[in-house]
Amino acid sequence: MDYLSHNVAVNLKRIRRSRGMSLDLVAEQTGVSKSMLAQIEKDRANPSLGVLGKISSGLRVKVEELLGPPPLSSSRVRVTDMVPTKEVEGRYKVWTCFPYEDNQILEIYRIEIEPGHTYESGGHGEKTMEYISVSEGELVIQCGDERHCLTKEDILRFETDQMHSYINEGNERVSFLCVFVDQH
Repeated sequence: MDYLSHNVAVNLKRIRRSRGMSLDLVAEQTGVSKSMLAQIEKDRANPSLGVLGKISSGLRVKVEELLGPPPLSSSRVRVTDMVPTKEVEGRYKVWTCFPYEDNQILEIYRIEIEPGHTYESGGHGEKTMEYISVSEGELVIQCGDERHCLTKEDILRFETDQMHSYINEGNERVSFLCVFVDQH
């Protein structure tokens, strides 16, 4: 699922439990079925605006409280359960694991590039640093005149105020984490 559905799942469960409410009681107060609420809490459903409105009204919380980032105590994202944010079939996939949010200064992506393919990225603005950590395969980063070859033994940091490319010149898929840090 996407990060908004994930936020709703975590926030709904947190709100329900903090009030000591069962799914049956939440269903009664919101008019949303118990099975739908359970699917939302398990991050297996992407609730419509209408459903979010019913939950918000029934629980007397703002929709923003459901959609917003969960409290920072912990937050787990399982990439295999997410839909890629960007994808070109057979070439690359990009997942937004943790997007920029009001209380965050960083953004984390998981990227996979198939052999022989490239993912082009525009500049991310002044005072933005990018950190790359490869988990499998070999990755080439081309940024301006600089070229960096990375393996899982390397972590690269570079300024991302200009176009840059992630290149897989190898024979196997490359998988890596990309972390953007806003230094404003």
